[in-house]
Amino acid sequence: MVSQLLFGETVEVQESKDPWKYVVCAWDGYTGWVDAKQLKRLTPKEFDEYREHQALNLSLVEGLMAADHFIPITMGAVLPQYDGLRCQLGEHTYQFSGPVVTPGQQRTSTDWVVKIARRYLHAPYLWGGRSPFGIDCSGLTQMVFKTAGIRLLRDAYQQVTQGRPIDFMEECQSGDLAFFDNGKGHITHVGIILPECNVIHASGQVRVDKLDHFGIFNRELNRYTHQLRIVKRLLPDEPDTVVSNENEAFMAEELAGQAALFG
Repeated sequence: MVSQLLFGETVEVQESKDPWKYVVCAWDGYTGWVDAKQLKRLTPKEFDEYREHQALNLSLVEGLMAADHFIPITMGAVLPQYDGLRCQLGEHTYQFSGPVVTPGQQRTSTDWVVKIARRYLHAPYLWGGRSPFGIDCSGLTQMVFKTAGIRLLRDAYQQVTQGRPIDFMEECQSGDLAFFDNGKGHITHVGIILPECNVIHASGQVRVDKLDHFGIFNRELNRYTHQLRIVKRLLPDEPDTVVSNENEAFMAEELAGQAALFG
């Protein structure tokens, strides 16, 4: 599995090999094969309407109620044509009573991003996963930022191309993305910076660890597990974010010692 589609997300079919469909995800352009039984055909009009009129489920797990059946959906699932009480998928109408966020309500604030990220705590790690029942590092960051209306690409090495770089840890703010490499220069991991020099990331499970100039320090293992490469910002600057020139020399010295820790 390379990625995961959640309920209500839209794709375009590029190729068919019964029973598989090769699709492109409308949200991030990611491609992969999907069993045709998991897809529902939309008209071009419905495709455009679903993209413009939708809401995102904010409950870890919630139910869609139809007249004769029930569909469980996870956080981040899309409710097409949601009117505040019901959503529409083809000929079926579903009632939904859980918490949602609509495009007009999405907030690009650090508090919002941190709050949503913490809802995924302890979700098990799953390569390609994007739900609270299994999620990978870049799936976590993508889904959290999706609730804020920010499109992140799917993989960590793609996400690192977005946003603007933050040169020094002292300039970081909550909601910044911290990227980590494998010692050979390849970005292999990403997490979201939290207050008090912490980072939330998916490694075994979604967890919170300490973060410093060197990388992620796992207190249970008593060692560094991920080497910090760069920090990127996609959210607006917070008022208390101050650039400190006096820390530049200190940071240069600290970063020079990374090779010794991860060599």
